[in-house]
Amino acid sequence: MARTSAEDIPDIEPIPEPEGPTEVIETDYEIGQDNIERSWTLSFDIHQVVFTWSALAIMAFIVLTLALQDEVEPVFTGLRNWLTGNLDWFFLLSGNIFVLVCLALIVSPLGRIRLGGPEATPDYGLVGWFSMLFAAGMGIGLMFFGVSEPLSHYSSAFGGISIGEDGLRTDWAPLGGAEGDVTAATRLGMAATIFHWGLHPWAIYAVVALALALFSYNKGLPLTLRSAFYPIFGERVWGWPGHVIDILAVFATIFGLATSLGIGAQQASAGLDYLFGIGTSNAVLIFLIIFITAIAIASIVRGLDSGVKVLSEINMGLAAALLLFIILAGPTMDILTGFLANLGAYGQHLPALSMPFGREDANFAQGWTAFYWAWWISWSPFVGMFIARVSRGRTVREFLVAVLIVPTLLSVLWMTALGGTAISQVVNDGVSAVQDAALELKLFEMLARLPLTAITSFVGIVLVLVFFITSSDSGSLVIDTIAAGGKINAPVVQRVFWAIVEGLVAIALLLGGGLIALQAMAVSTGLPFMLVLLAACYAIIRGLLNEPR
Repeated sequence: MARTSAEDIPDIEPIPEPEGPTEVIETDYEIGQDNIERSWTLSFDIHQVVFTWSALAIMAFIVLTLALQDEVEPVFTGLRNWLTGNLDWFFLLSGNIFVLVCLALIVSPLGRIRLGGPEATPDYGLVGWFSMLFAAGMGIGLMFFGVSEPLSHYSSAFGGISIGEDGLRTDWAPLGGAEGDVTAATRLGMAATIFHWGLHPWAIYAVVALALALFSYNKGLPLTLRSAFYPIFGERVWGWPGHVIDILAVFATIFGLATSLGIGAQQASAGLDYLFGIGTSNAVLIFLIIFITAIAIASIVRGLDSGVKVLSEINMGLAAALLLFIILAGPTMDILTGFLANLGAYGQHLPALSMPFGREDANFAQGWTAFYWAWWISWSPFVGMFIARVSRGRTVREFLVAVLIVPTLLSVLWMTALGGTAISQVVNDGVSAVQDAALELKLFEMLARLPLTAITSFVGIVLVLVFFITSSDSGSLVIDTIAAGGKINAPVVQRVFWAIVEGLVAIALLLGGGLIALQAMAVSTGLPFMLVLLAACYAIIRGLLNEPR
């Protein structure tokens, strides 16, 4: 769900003071007091602990992975399988907690509290705010999985349950499947897809965003994740407890971005090979990652207004045009009626899909859901800070309703249009190519059955590339803010450094195990940060209880 447009994040404004009576936290800590600041050939301003440990650990990971490519592949495979096989219940349970906390805050009196103080007014109008939430909800993940996931879940559900010699299920069908029933398999497949792109991921983002907004806009603390833990650690949050939280946030974001960059490179290379026959070798993938990173760096150097802003506006227009084209050129009535039917199926199957214990569909829960939850967790510092920066002046209730509902509905529409069209081609037109294609090729096989194939496929490739360019730029800003001790106007060279690191990590993971390695690192960095977010739920409630309502 890689997820945002960088032009919407003002990177040089100071955090505004609370407006009206709020419970400001009095602290002697000053932003940047633990930083190392130099101005030689290149200026830098970095938190001496967070930046140093994060950078050294990540660079060591890159070097070791590239040096030991053959040896690390089975390590990544074993790591992913162990984490998803043994801790899938923890990922699912935590995701449920985040949703329940958000829903409880919506209906409780705490929902009346305004971010920024009782007298604060929204920084953006309602339409503009919704459009930025839409920008946060669209991204490389929807391009990669928009066709492949609904079709995969439909196919596995339609195939039904299969039992191995050990008595365990070997199929990948969600829940009990829907063997031989086209309608039931379609609805179950779409419900499973929406489950991964609906309330749960957005509740994860909402927790991070609410924590950042509350403790920065209402409590007067720096815009870093450690600030949310002041109710737990007190002044110690400026020491090692806070350092660990921010370092984990850097790790999670770096590997989440690298996972998306690797997936995007695989899909872009598959699309280019589909159109022009350039191949999908490691050399092509590396070239694409370097190309994407170079453009991201150029946009960083040019600045938000003249760089990424233009790319983002073009990209969002292309995404909307592609969606509209598929709705009109595809099975229009099936898509429009399927939107409501899929929402109903999501509501019907949600309790069973979110059950963390006693699952018989182990392949689905471990291979799909556990990975997704870890991936969303790794993206949460990035998307959460974006949402926090554009949501000042909203009440907690208004904030949570919008963050949970608006992006969810837009994701449902996207998945229904792309996935529903692919399923219709398989069921009604007897097209097997889209069903048999590799994950990264399913989008292009689906577009091949619609008019203007060459144009729409090329647009799809451009969307994949530019979605990540804008995300890389914005992600570098967020990582740099954390690694600079909460400063939001640190030297540009530091954002360039983190953009380069993202590309190097993606290359290392692709060479050290491909998609499995990408998934393994997303899961392994998402796990410890899951604990951070669970503690953040408690801190948010404590912080809100002290606010005037």
